[in-house]
Amino acid sequence: MGPASGSVTARYLVYFQYLGTDFNGVAAVRGSQRAIGVLNYLEEAAKRLNSVVPVRFTISSRTDAGVHALSNAAHLDVQRRSGQPPFSPEVLAEALNAHVRHPAIRVLQAFRVPSDFHARHAATSRTYLYRLVTGCHRPDQLSVFERNRCWPLRADCLDVDAMQEAAQHLLGTHDFRAFQSAGSPTTSSVRTLRRASVSPDPGSPFVLAQEKRLHFWNLEFESRSFLYRQVRRMTAVLVAVGLGALRPAQVKVILESRDPLGRHQTRVAPAHGLFLKSVLYENLGGNPACVQQESQGPGGRETPG
Repeated sequence: MGPASGSVTARYLVYFQYLGTDFNGVAAVRGSQRAIGVLNYLEEAAKRLNSVVPVRFTISSRTDAGVHALSNAAHLDVQRRSGQPPFSPEVLAEALNAHVRHPAIRVLQAFRVPSDFHARHAATSRTYLYRLVTGCHRPDQLSVFERNRCWPLRADCLDVDAMQEAAQHLLGTHDFRAFQSAGSPTTSSVRTLRRASVSPDPGSPFVLAQEKRLHFWNLEFESRSFLYRQVRRMTAVLVAVGLGALRPAQVKVILESRDPLGRHQTRVAPAHGLFLKSVLYENLGGNPACVQQESQGPGGRETPG
């Protein structure tokens, strides 16, 4: 369907965040299934923009059921009726937030981008954060505010030095087939892992002072793209190293095996500890607060996720 005579189609990049607990992932679920995705709510909110053509969000990064996002990204086109100027990015973001009908979804910011911009293909870097907590011997020992936001481990401590040593084997360009779950749509399992870090978290503000037995840990992974469940599988193996079930050198052996069905590779960290932290674009950056709005013309260029 072509643009109506005199109408203007504007493309926007939208950053948004969500707690994934209530959703069957970020992608919209079509049909009569009871499951629902984050984009079902965003696209329903976008109906209030009264676009000539229904608005569809093209996401940067798919996330599974239960996975959260501090900042995901998507592009969308809005075609206003003849004589109506494009929405400003600020008005677009405010309208989406005003009409989204789920409290666990929030639009952070929106920006005008060129008509050929693609949120998934243009991304140059994605960073995932995985949160662990040690010393949680029973589920009821974890603060209600932290449940479904981290992976509680019964162990009182982790060998973080060993985990950091093991993570070094994953850095660089490798065939990560051993860390890929079945169902990945990609034809190549070669990826370049730019960063893999293990560090103590200063502490959750939702944990009381008397709960000193609980210690939080952050794992971060950065790459241009990841395989299906790659981050959760790498996390599970690094946790096995931290618990002493694996030696750091064994991670290299697992990686080079290219066998996703090996004894240790079938472990997958729970979805609820995983957060998509940021998505970066060349000349755009990754922190929404750092992205600069382009000129107002619909064909204008961006001025530096």
